[in-house]
Amino acid sequence: MRMMLPACRDRRSVDHFLTRFFREYRLGDFRRAIGRVSRFYGLRPPRVAWFEYLDWGRTAGRTYENGAVHLVHPENWKNGRKYNSERQWIHTVYHEMGHYVLWADAERKADNFAYRFVRGVSANGRDADGTAHAPVAASRARRKRPGLTRRRLRRRPRRSRSR
Repeated sequence: MRMMLPACRDRRSVDHFLTRFFREYRLGDFRRAIGRVSRFYGLRPPRVAWFEYLDWGRTAGRTYENGAVHLVHPENWKNGRKYNSERQWIHTVYHEMGHYVLWADAERKADNFAYRFVRGVSANGRDADGTAHAPVAASRARRKRPGLTRRRLRRRPRRSRSR
């Protein structure tokens, strides 16, 4: 599937605004990020509603047919969650924007949009503030694709040393 994405420079600025929003909770940063993505695709920015949790804590975002996007606020995302990181929340925002932009119900298309949007954004494995970050694992769907797994070498049976 071919997909039009903003230039890497624009994607970096969107990523930077989302990172700042996650850390400082300034709503203007979030609006700028979503506005830039919407402007590129010629769409109106989605109506975003913030929640403490969605679907009893199982999901972090949801996009509806009427264009509304429900997201878990970063402040609530951090509280009580041991493994959920800033990158995971930002990836969730990209995923929900994928549903909004592509108007697709397919999770595969939204995952693909989020994956491609982030690709090449981080310069040389460094974050916006210059600190190194750990590599992001591929999504479960990408890990399960055939051909992406590395083959393990077969171990030869050891020869017995008793003679």
